[in-house]
Formats: sequence, C-alpha cells, structure tokens
Amino acid sequence: MIEKIFVEEGIKKVRMDEYFQKELERAGYGGMDIKRTPMGTQITVHVEKPGMIIGKNGKRIKKVTDEITKRQELDNPQIDVQPIAAPELSAQLMSNRLAKLIERGWHFRRAGRSTLQRIMGAGALGCEITMSGKLRGPRGRVEKMVEGYIKHCGSVAEEIVDKGYSIAKKKTGVIGVMIWIVAPDANIPDSFRMDVVKVAGLEEAKVEEAKVKEAKVEEAKVEEAKVEEAKVEEVKVEEVKVEEVKVKEAKVEEAKVEEAKVEEVKAEEVKVEEAKVEEVKVEESKLKVEGAKEKEEE
Repeated sequence: MIEKIFVEEGIKKVRMDEYFQKELERAGYGGMDIKRTPMGTQITVHVEKPGMIIGKNGKRIKKVTDEITKRQELDNPQIDVQPIAAPELSAQLMSNRLAKLIERGWHFRRAGRSTLQRIMGAGALGCEITMSGKLRGPRGRVEKMVEGYIKHCGSVAEEIVDKGYSIAKKKTGVIGVMIWIVAPDANIPDSFRMDVVKVAGLEEAKVEEAKVKEAKVEEAKVEEAKVEEAKVEEVKVEEVKVEEVKVKEAKVEEAKVEEAKVEEVKAEEVKVEEAKVEEVKVEESKLKVEGAKEKEEE
C-alpha cells in the first residue's frame, strides 16, 4: 500500500528531527529539510551556530553522519549545514528557546510575552504561541498568545506559516510549546500594493505647472501689495485733507474771535465816548445852573 510508504517516510522524518533536536541542541537547531537524490539523501540542517556542528576538521559532522548511517533510517545520508540568517524568525529555534526558559523556572506568561516581542521586533508579520500542560496547578490548561497576521488553515497556511514544536520537561509534567511565525517576506494573498508608474515627461510637466502656479501666486502678491500701497496713499491724502480742513476751521474760528474782540473794543470806545458826552452835558448843565444862580443874586 502506498499509504504505508508515506507513513513510514513521515515516521523516519520525525525520528531524524528528534535526533537532531537532541544532538544539536547547543548549536541552536532550527529544523531540517530532506531531499532524495540519485546519489543518496540530502539533509539540510538549519542551525544558529554552524561551527559547533562541523567541529574541528569536520569530525563532529562526520560523527553525526555515521550515527545516522548506523540507524539505517536513510540511504547514503549527506549532511549540509546552513546558518540561520534571522534566529528570531525561526519557529523551531524560538520554540526550543521558549521551552528552555520554562524549564529554567520562568513564568510561562512572562516567557511567552518576551518571546513574542522578540519575534515581532525582528519584523515578523504575525506570530502565535501556544503552551499546553500543567502551567499553573495540577490541572492542565492551554495558554495562547497571538499578535499580527496569522493563517490557520488552507494551502496558504502551509506555504507562509513556519511552525515549530518543542517540549519543556518540569517536575509537574511536560509542557508542549508550539510557535507559528509568518515571515516578513511572506506573500499574503489578501494583501495588495499600488505601483506608481512614471510617465515620460510627466514630472517635467508637473514641475513647469508648479513654477507657473508659483509665478501667478507671486504676481497676485505683488498686485495685492500695490493695492495696499494705493489704499495707504489714499488714506494719507484723506488725512492731509482733513488736517487742512481742521486748520482752515481753526483759522476761521480765530478770525471770528478777533472780530469779536474788535467789536468789544469798539463797543467799549463807544461807551467811553458816550460817557464823556454825558459828562460834558452834566458839566454844561451845572454851568447853566450856576449862571442862573449868579443872575438871580445880582
């Protein structure tokens, strides 16, 4: 049955993954890829520190290859070691780190939040962390932390989501840790972008149009300035006219005052003349009275 072949191949892959995870733990194991070739089986191992796997003169990697050959899991295995460019974006590596933090005694929520922040800080589009087991107390529970964009089903989830699984061993029991990461360069089907197409001569036309607009604005400003100056001149002329009118009115008032004074002086002179005439008349009447008395006495 062909189904049995697929199941056996899957079991072999799981066994190899567990072996590498145990053997290459200190080197920062981040997953593997298996490809069948005519010359044998090509195993690409992704690690954070390749030097620790290769060893001095390739002794370590040769030892690992011999061990795989002894297990008779794969035919003529050839191991290729590849470094992980961004460790924070490797789901398997981050799940191993999170499991180690929980084993060291970190609180599961603190460890999960710290790991989530590091993954999102590295530029991931989305991340989901799931922890299951005896997290608090004797009863098992599931804690899930999600941030950003994540896909759970369909072919899109298989293509863009990197999945990692690890186990933290504690006294109360094991805690399963699963991390899903959407890489920054993932091709999300429901996202879109707009490409700006540059047309030949369009930029120059826009520049010329902008210059014409600026020139018009400058002309309008100059015109406004001239109008303002004309208004200021008119206001000044009006003020001068008002001042002249005020001066004329003041002169007229002064002339009227002078005329009033002259009239008063004339009136005073007339009164003085009349007083003098009255005195003369009084003197004449006195003289007449005295003459009459003298005549009577004679």
